[in-house]
Amino acid sequence: MAGTDSSKKLDLRAAPVVVLCEPQLGENIGTAIRAMANFGLWELRLVNPREGWPNEKAAAASTKATHVLERVQVFERVEEAIADLSLVYATTARKRDMFKPVIGPDEAGNKMFAHISAGQKAGLLFGRERWGLNNDEVVLCDAIVTLPVEEAFASLNIAQAVLVLAYEWRRASRAGEGLPFDLEAGVPASKEDVVRMFEHLESSLAAGGFFTVPEKRASMVHNLRTMLTRANFNAQEVRTFRGVISALERKHRRKS
Repeated sequence: MAGTDSSKKLDLRAAPVVVLCEPQLGENIGTAIRAMANFGLWELRLVNPREGWPNEKAAAASTKATHVLERVQVFERVEEAIADLSLVYATTARKRDMFKPVIGPDEAGNKMFAHISAGQKAGLLFGRERWGLNNDEVVLCDAIVTLPVEEAFASLNIAQAVLVLAYEWRRASRAGEGLPFDLEAGVPASKEDVVRMFEHLESSLAAGGFFTVPEKRASMVHNLRTMLTRANFNAQEVRTFRGVISALERKHRRKS
């Protein structure tokens, strides 16, 4: 989905911190960074990345999300990476043998927004590519966030998981702001113009012999009008449609 507008200024609002625990591949870090940047997350913390940091593969995969890359912090332990956060969610697809609230990504987005709006800091903890988080790490978190994935194929790529949670954060934090753009619907057609369009079409169809059974004409007209009403024509579309009818009429007259 292309569409980056480089003329726009980045809006680095307060947002959740993303913590990746012992990520193995630079490419996965980079694509996670790209997912973060897509939805307004900009603070990434890495716990013991296997290939070290900085990482050229991560930079390449991040697709120029330099505002995230430049702020990456590296820690040796999860406890250090989340020390300043007062709300942390562990992301996992596996059931744990512990009492820990389990919530979905939509609820996580809403709760993080409320927490951050109150001036607090929140974060999302993601596990290793191969086996996720261990119980010692999960127990440090306030709740588990899990997705309604197919149980027989539940493993997500890190970037995919980050993308889902980042989207839910964006949805919650930008509620009421609408989408970044909307296509203009044009000036609505008046009912008078719509009725004239109907009559023009029906007159042309009658001249062409469409209504072959007179007693069925009324129901056929009703069906046509119902079908065309669903299109919700604007004023320009009515003019275009009538132009099409007129063009067909002229062609028919020339043949006659």
